[in-house]
Amino acid sequence: MSEVRELEPKQVWNHFEDLNATPRPSKQEERVIKFMEDFGSGLGLKTYTDAAGNVIIKKKASAGMENRKTVVMQAHLDMVHQKNADTNFDFNTEGIQSYIDQDWVKAKGTTLGADNGMGVASIMAVLASEDLVHPEIEALFTIDEETGMTGAFELEQGILDGKILLNLDTEDDDEFSIGCAGGIDTNTFYEYTQTAPLEGSVGFRISVTGLKGGHSGMDIHLGRGNANKLMNRLLIDTQEYGLRIASIDGGSLRNAIPRESFAVVAISDQSYLSEFEKRAAVLKSEFKFVETELSITIDPFDLPDQVMTASDQTKLTHAINAVQNGVYSMSATIPDLVETSSSLARVIVKDGEFKTQSLQRSSVETAKMDVAHSIGSVFHLMGCMVEHTGSYPGWEPNPNSEILKLMIEKYKTRFNEEPKVQACHAGLECGILGEKYPQWDMISFGPTIKNPHSPDEKVSISSVQKFWSFLVDVLKDIPEDQ
Repeated sequence: MSEVRELEPKQVWNHFEDLNATPRPSKQEERVIKFMEDFGSGLGLKTYTDAAGNVIIKKKASAGMENRKTVVMQAHLDMVHQKNADTNFDFNTEGIQSYIDQDWVKAKGTTLGADNGMGVASIMAVLASEDLVHPEIEALFTIDEETGMTGAFELEQGILDGKILLNLDTEDDDEFSIGCAGGIDTNTFYEYTQTAPLEGSVGFRISVTGLKGGHSGMDIHLGRGNANKLMNRLLIDTQEYGLRIASIDGGSLRNAIPRESFAVVAISDQSYLSEFEKRAAVLKSEFKFVETELSITIDPFDLPDQVMTASDQTKLTHAINAVQNGVYSMSATIPDLVETSSSLARVIVKDGEFKTQSLQRSSVETAKMDVAHSIGSVFHLMGCMVEHTGSYPGWEPNPNSEILKLMIEKYKTRFNEEPKVQACHAGLECGILGEKYPQWDMISFGPTIKNPHSPDEKVSISSVQKFWSFLVDVLKDIPEDQ
């Protein structure tokens, strides 16, 4: 039996381990949907799955709580699937292998799924409990949050009666989120001309690995390296060495800071190897305090048959170089909040096709669209087709929220300190859900999770205990429905 199952509160950790035994990548949630349906029906609770695949499980109020406001408890079922390059793991067939490291639960070489599995497991524990004091509960488990928030967008209206929404998807246990950024994807496509490598060329494979990566919203301000941008600095303006690009595979997911990039090139002038070492040393020096595990290598490789022409290579590398990556602006109204950002998530060069994926975020809708168009303009200028997709709204803060005031007072009483009340630079589903159910009084909170969307993801054991005790305390004091 997993050592994690012995942690307190056992009811939460056991549901988390059960959930992590079920593969649940975004857009492939059939198995986890069935898992939740079986869970709800197994408890004898009213369980319903809407046309999108969202699972709703309803539980009546405990004795004496029938006159309280109905609470919607919400978390998303899907998780980001990422693993280290040297980890042999199949997300489609294997369960996450979690383990304890001091105060943290981690996974062996993969993402842990604490985002948002801890929220799902906590709701499961409330639904399964026989002794907790709580009002009527409507558990909402949404799908596809990580790659477009499809579940939230397509949630049926009129199937939920709650007045309060508790979103369990915030990642610091001393924070209450009352607002979030909206987002939009910018995708580009370009057909480039291929040619044979220059005479006398030798094949090499360039690797940029060991970066921390992380959530491209919550971690964008930390100055972490973007593997796509670093790789480009190794490749730009190298025609004098007869370097021609055959392929690039950089990044993995649209909402994760790219941790790795790999390029296959042909080089006719071996003096590039000395230039490569100089450039690699510069990058390592720039990031020595942030990216302590950064590895930049060049190794002999099979000579490719086809490479990019010099003119197309110039267009590509200069376009990537021109694309701003990271924080664009900070909020003028909320201290230390990133207002607008962009992350170049994917760069793919293969078989005559060049593609990029990037994600722009902002708590200001017009700023979101402006930065998306700015990114698109750079690629337009080199002749790319540009498509903006998956736009979703932000969540406007309500500082007069009744549930916020209740939770602030409870937190101060219970922990003898003030909680941090803020908006976050990430795409919570609350903005979309609030448009469908405008009567909801919404707040987001959760246990402390570090490095989500990367194999370094971990969740604090003591924080889960703190979060669970606080959640139970909040549920028993939900106000009356007047």
